[in-house]
Amino acid sequence: MISVNKVEVVFGSEPLFSDVSFVISARERVALVGKNGAGKSTLLKLIAGLDSPTSGTIATPRGLRIGYLPQVMQHVDGRTVYEECEQVFDHIAALSREVDRLAEEMAERTDYDTSDYTELIERYSQRSDELSVLSAGSYHALIERTLMGLGFVREDFSRPCSSFSGGWRMRIELAKILLQRPDLLLLDEPTNHLDIESIRWLERFISTGSSAMILISHDKAFVDATTTRTLEIELGRLYDYKTNYSHYLELRIERLEQQRRAYENQQKSIQSTEEFIERFRYKATKATQVQSRLKQLERIERIEIDEVDQRSMHFRFIPATHSGAYPVVAEGLGKSYGEQVVFSSVDMTIRRGERVAFVGKNGAGKSTMIKCIMGEITDYVGRLELGYQVEIGYFAQTQTQELDNNLTIYETIDREAQGDIRLRINDLLGAFMFGGELSEKKVSVLSGGERGRLALIKLLLKPYNVLILDEPTNHLDIRSKEVLKEAIARFDGTVILVSHDRDFLDGLVERIYEFKDGRVREHMGGIYDWLHRRDAEEAEALSSSPTPERVAEASTQSAGALDYKMQREQAKQRRALERELKAVEERSEAIDRERTVLEERIAQGDTRGELFDAYQRLKTEQEQLLERWEELSLELEEAQ
Repeated sequence: MISVNKVEVVFGSEPLFSDVSFVISARERVALVGKNGAGKSTLLKLIAGLDSPTSGTIATPRGLRIGYLPQVMQHVDGRTVYEECEQVFDHIAALSREVDRLAEEMAERTDYDTSDYTELIERYSQRSDELSVLSAGSYHALIERTLMGLGFVREDFSRPCSSFSGGWRMRIELAKILLQRPDLLLLDEPTNHLDIESIRWLERFISTGSSAMILISHDKAFVDATTTRTLEIELGRLYDYKTNYSHYLELRIERLEQQRRAYENQQKSIQSTEEFIERFRYKATKATQVQSRLKQLERIERIEIDEVDQRSMHFRFIPATHSGAYPVVAEGLGKSYGEQVVFSSVDMTIRRGERVAFVGKNGAGKSTMIKCIMGEITDYVGRLELGYQVEIGYFAQTQTQELDNNLTIYETIDREAQGDIRLRINDLLGAFMFGGELSEKKVSVLSGGERGRLALIKLLLKPYNVLILDEPTNHLDIRSKEVLKEAIARFDGTVILVSHDRDFLDGLVERIYEFKDGRVREHMGGIYDWLHRRDAEEAEALSSSPTPERVAEASTQSAGALDYKMQREQAKQRRALERELKAVEERSEAIDRERTVLEERIAQGDTRGELFDAYQRLKTEQEQLLERWEELSLELEEAQ
């Protein structure tokens, strides 16, 4: 479908990446990974046809439909949400003309046995099916289902797009792309502004769809659930792993270790050569050899290693005085805006040292509850009290506006840091993607995501006993998330997290507060415990009262956790098969080497009986391994 051949992009005099080559097949779903700044978004733009490479080619079939969702987009106002999505189906007339053209081409051609003619038939069949569905008027149902899957309610359909925040307008663009049913999806951080329910809906949409996909995402759970191949850009080169993200991480560690050993061996060889040159540089009898060694040094392709990726950053929050036993207590709490009830009759007791999560759809009241706790909202009903000596550290994206634009990144952190952490400012900045020269950038030129990361680092530098973090992982890469997650796990105070990142919450929180339909329900256990329990309840409700609305809602919702649980189990089984297959291959190679040694000894006249016995045992084991290899290969193929 897509063929990328020896592509290079140069900015200034330095290449961003070079000699990038790969092929994406139909329906293949690929994760594109690498550090921020490695060139992932640039490569996506090249494939989308928005930019051109410095050299190399990107070949796409004629008529290939690409749906591209960038991180930052330009919005056009003037239409309602529904009208904006209806624009997608202006292509019905064009699709009708394409079907007619393909029919004419099929009638004119006579090369019935060629692969080109087979592809023509498949394309005609696909386009005809699409036309019959869309022409029948069912695209209205598609629009409604897609918008609701992404978190909109029917009342939103008639609202102008301009009345929505940037995150919700990104959802509108994503809905339009999905409605197009493109041949290739190019998605750059699609989950940044989605809640958990919308993310799980998008997972199912991608998994059951026919589109190929290239995905950039820092949401590990989402990547694992939607992709089966991983392309990594590192140090300007591309590495291709024919496996999912979790297994890629294991293989990457092995590759980096091999890279490190190769680098060390090369350095020893270079040092030895340089010592020879220095020792005999001025001896006429060695002139030829010295010149040969000099040319040898010039021809060496130097191995590079990414030292930063191989280091781990560990960070602890600054200790604070313990709060009272119950930092947050709410009884009969309620908040309304006019006739709109945000939540009511909320009873909540958060104990010292607990880590809890607020979850639910965007707009369900999570941020309103936080503002009540912070004292930013006081006109609620009921009782809300903070415990003794509570010191709250609060992070929200809006805090980026409080940063001093006249300071550099380093100066911003240097003025806040106290104690031993001052000795590790550069490490901390590097862990949150501000390493090296980036630390000297002025705050005034930072993007929204960069400002959010900087505000988060500031929060980590002061002593608090209660942390309230509202979507802290937006705009963090996976490495930075791990640093933050470890720091929270080691924090001995109380933590309230609002997050849609399941992998980040998994193993971190022990209680869930679900905001839904104006109510707040308490759930004991972690994030996946809540998801499985909620889906089971909805499935039970469906069986007891199968109204059309409940059927649509429950079938969409309950499939999520079941699908994810099944996907996790399948991924686990695939990894087990892959590990055993690798072990079989390694043992088979070892047997080949042992048999070669025995064959050489026998050929040299060593005819002792134990050699023949050992050779026969190896031959028998090799045959058994071959049978097992075939079984594992078949099982793995079926599992994938």
